Amino acid sequence: MKIDSPLHAEHQLDQLAGQFEHWRQTRTHPGERFPQALWDHAVALASALPPSRVAKQLRLRLADLKQQMAPPHPATAAPSPMSLGFVEVPSAPSWPQPIAATQLELSRADGTRLCIHAPTATLPLETLVRAFLEVH
Repeated sequence: MKIDSPLHAEHQLDQLAGQFEHWRQTRTHPGERFPQALWDHAVALASALPPSRVAKQLRLRLADLKQQMAPPHPATAAPSPMSLGFVEVPSAPSWPQPIAATQLELSRADGTRLCIHAPTATLPLETLVRAFLEVH
């Protein structure tokens, strides 16, 4: 939604108030939630006008409008692939360990380093190296 001026925003707020009122009168269930499209329009107007003004005109609770304006929780956002600091590899079973050990140190062009010091047979080295070198 494009809002060019405060006058344009006021006009759109009046139109949206009519849409909210029409929805209230034609909804099928009394406890039904507002459609997301109406919320999205209200949030866009609240970025151009004071949220309290928008909530009052649309007959909404200010707290509900502010909740719709809030960014999504970080738990729902996908983590950045570069944000890994430490990845734990489960330890090997306790039965006899091979004597030979692997020491591997890799570094990528971006400066990220990977150091592995482990018994040879306990780690899927090819998979670990491939995952480390993949650029996302």
